[in-house]
Amino acid sequence: MQIILASNNQGKLIELQAMFAPLDCTLICQGELGVPEAPEPHRTFVENALAKARNAARHTGMPALADDAGLCVDAFGGLPGVDTAYYATRFGYEKSDANNVRALLEQLQGVQQRGAAMVSTLVALRSPDDPEPLIAVGRVAGQIAQAPVGSNGFGFDPVMWIPEFGQTFAQLPLAVKNAYSHRGRAAQAMVTLIRERWLGAGAPHHPS
Repeated sequence: MQIILASNNQGKLIELQAMFAPLDCTLICQGELGVPEAPEPHRTFVENALAKARNAARHTGMPALADDAGLCVDAFGGLPGVDTAYYATRFGYEKSDANNVRALLEQLQGVQQRGAAMVSTLVALRSPDDPEPLIAVGRVAGQIAQAPVGSNGFGFDPVMWIPEFGQTFAQLPLAVKNAYSHRGRAAQAMVTLIRERWLGAGAPHHPS
């Protein structure tokens, strides 16, 4: 089975392809088939992921998979959320991972409540008009560290401290991070959903 991935991020493609290996399916980046980027005007991960998946399915006639993910900081009422990638630009910095981390640490200076969660929402559609989209959410809760630690990962990984490991995401080996991450958890749940709903593996067996 081929599924169009509503993203042109090669890192995301490699990560998700490995996680979807048990399904024996191939993920294809939408850019390879000339699919334009979808607008993401919504304020929730699930609405943006749904918009991206519908756009890819409509342009290709293929089943589509999309994700939307971000950092939700307790002290900010769950923000930056869907604006995570552009967080630094709100404070006069250029868009970059390093500037995002710098801006976040500045905004949390003197703040005792440092709880936060990395959230990933995956949406899969059989067609643009699929009335029953598959939705899988992965969430990892932790604390925002006082300073960046570790060199693995990207985004806010160097300041996302995970209590279970006593380390930041950026300190974990990649295989451990992928298995435990918000995207890893969402992908595991999505693989189960696709197997049950689309491939019929969860359907009851009726003896003939």
